[in-house]
Amino acid sequence: MSGFTENALIRKLQDLNSSQQSIQTLSLWLIHHRKHHAAIVKTWFKEMLKAKDGKQLTFMYLANDVIQNSKKKGPEYGKEFGNVLTEALKHMAKTGINTKTKHSLHRILNIWEERGVYEPERIIEFKIIVDPNDVELRNAIKRKKTDIEVKEPEKKPRLSEKVKEKKERRKSESKTNSDGLNDTHSSVSPNTPPGDPPEPEELIKALLELESSASSDEAVRERIASLPPEVSEVQLLSKLEDKESAVSLSAVVNSAVELLAEYNLRLSDELEKRRKVAAMLRDFEQAQRELAKKAEAKLEEYNIKLQKIYEVKAEVKSHIDNLPDVSRLPDVTGGLAPLPSAGDLFSI
Repeated sequence: MSGFTENALIRKLQDLNSSQQSIQTLSLWLIHHRKHHAAIVKTWFKEMLKAKDGKQLTFMYLANDVIQNSKKKGPEYGKEFGNVLTEALKHMAKTGINTKTKHSLHRILNIWEERGVYEPERIIEFKIIVDPNDVELRNAIKRKKTDIEVKEPEKKPRLSEKVKEKKERRKSESKTNSDGLNDTHSSVSPNTPPGDPPEPEELIKALLELESSASSDEAVRERIASLPPEVSEVQLLSKLEDKESAVSLSAVVNSAVELLAEYNLRLSDELEKRRKVAAMLRDFEQAQRELAKKAEAKLEEYNIKLQKIYEVKAEVKSHIDNLPDVSRLPDVTGGLAPLPSAGDLFSI
């Protein structure tokens, strides 16, 4: 990974978009440079204040991903972001939060509450900043303050029990994806209600994009397969005899970590795309089924009309067949001379 500088971070934040791959890639880079956490969070906050309304939520997604995925390595980011989140949310509220953004922020805050990222009291304060008109939240924080004043001796054991319960619950959770991002981005799954069917061109484009997906990248898979066993077998470290060998292996391991981390991000992005394509195919198929039913009803309707026309045609033919043949009628003139024409009359 490239070295950390404030200018490099500013460029990366300016290039940040709301896609899962963009957020996870930058999050991985920030966690790698966590020793600069203070400067990183300060720059994050400064750039967020400059960002447009639509991108401010993306900054929050990034902070969420970094906070949750860095917890195992240390609490630095959680504490540092905690110092600026109040002002960051106030800035978002000041610039205007629409209903969709408010819902997304509440999802992030609910995840933080469930996983004990911040104290419940702070989460409620964050929620009030996001939605100051929520009377229930204001009453909740008043009740909590009253409980703290009245039941101060019971505070510590009660909170410790809650923390213990949350830790046990988190241990029992099975996680197949990285924490945070997948919880704040609503993934499309086959179980979601049908949506608007995609246009055929849109569906074809999405299918063609999957042809160059990460799982079909043979070159990267060969690079991963060719990694030496020492990078994944801990017991082989005992064979290291000198510092030079250890330094050399360390470089190989770092390279392998970067290669696999980047490839996993690509695979995660591919998984998201395949889920979306699956949903698109489902919606497209459902729409085609409905169109087929309508076409079938139209076909039946016009078949009935065609049958009626056939009946009229048969009746007309029968009527024609029953008319007399004028050419076969008897000669009623009796051999008389034809009547004179108008010209003949005027010439007389």
